[in-house]
Amino acid sequence: MKQTEMISRALNGVTDALMFIRAGLAKPRQVGALLPSGAALARLITSEIRPSGGGVIEFGPGTGVFTRALIDRGIREEDLTLVEASEHFAPILRRCFPAARLLQCDAARLTASDLLSVQPVCAVVSGLPLLNMPFRKVFAIVATAFGHLGAGGALYQFTYGRRCPIPRPILDRLGLKAVPIGRAVRNVPPATVYRISRRAPLRAGMRGS
Repeated sequence: MKQTEMISRALNGVTDALMFIRAGLAKPRQVGALLPSGAALARLITSEIRPSGGGVIEFGPGTGVFTRALIDRGIREEDLTLVEASEHFAPILRRCFPAARLLQCDAARLTASDLLSVQPVCAVVSGLPLLNMPFRKVFAIVATAFGHLGAGGALYQFTYGRRCPIPRPILDRLGLKAVPIGRAVRNVPPATVYRISRRAPLRAGMRGS
């Protein structure tokens, strides 16, 4: 990496942190943290996503830390759909990722028409603070994600908590499973990433046993 690029990224990181702190103080329940996610967490949450897989939807991209990691992995900016409710972050995303599709709305209130032009995607990456949200809202977000995920697609969600932030009843009702794929110990605070995917259907013989 060239020195000028390193300096630019460092300055962007400082700016992102300041904007994140400002937004967090204004709406703490919506943001869920006082610092943006770090590079280690961004690499981990995007580590299984391949450029050849198709488009990606990102819920709550904030200042775009995960968005940049997706692009670094080879995902085309044009194949990204960014869903951001915050009036603080949306202008940043529009400026930094002009080729991406930006929807400034609540991920829990997305309608079929909002994502009408978005083909089934290979992954949904979520930076939303699900632990701060009521059960019904989490259900709506997860159901929306899997309404647009293609076969074999997965939702990637991180948490600062000790277990998956998606309650078991939601996973069971939607026929999903959650598997931890790693822990970013260098993130502040440390965070665990879960892959949420569809459960394999039971075979006829197993259902009858």
